Amino acid sequence: MPELAALLPTLVAVAILAALTVGILWGSRTPSYLSPALAILRGAAQLAAISLILGGVISSPIWVGAALLVMFTVASITATRRLTWSWPRFALVAATMAAGILVTLSIVFGTGAIEFSPRYVLAVGGIVVGNSMTIATLAGRRFFEAVLEQWDQVEGWLALGAASRQATLVQARRAVHSALIPSTDQTKTTGLVTLPGAFVGAIFGGASPLEAGRFQVVVLASIMAAGSITAVALIRSLGNVKLRPEPL
Repeated sequence: MPELAALLPTLVAVAILAALTVGILWGSRTPSYLSPALAILRGAAQLAAISLILGGVISSPIWVGAALLVMFTVASITATRRLTWSWPRFALVAATMAAGILVTLSIVFGTGAIEFSPRYVLAVGGIVVGNSMTIATLAGRRFFEAVLEQWDQVEGWLALGAASRQATLVQARRAVHSALIPSTDQTKTTGLVTLPGAFVGAIFGGASPLEAGRFQVVVLASIMAAGSITAVALIRSLGNVKLRPEPL
């Protein structure tokens, strides 16, 4: 089978790339130099497992919904851990991510821009969930880091009688902006610097370049919309800072 024939070269290439990553980081005395290699191994194992599972359930709305729920839960837990774990914070992160994801997917499938079928719901939903997790993490971390670095300014506003959200307004706006920079740059440079995965995947799946481009544009717009909603909602919820935050 072609899939099995390509397995050995794939394993060799991944092993060499992982070893190269570890070697470079170890040589430069970078902390946690094994983390990227372990992430590659974990990602490979997870992709192998999900590939086997999805092969039998990709046409089932119920199982696709269950798969997306698992993705969303893991994404919410991961983002919360990056912001210091607590159950109230997990609920907050999950709620803000859910708001951005649900609004965005409702528009994408409600307008008919992409066919509402289990296959496409899983594809677009998974991409939007993953990017929302990253944006939530970046926004939250940048906000707490900025508040910690500029605590004298925040404390001064609080001493003057400003509400906590007003005292951290500048830091909140900058955190949202910073969190969206990677997605914004990816969107601006699509087709010039990179060919995104959704576009390449659609081409490999037999779609025409025009159809693949249309699909990719919808995906990029979805990422920006979901990320914007998630970042703004999360930072507004976290903005009620009255005590100096602990370093993350």
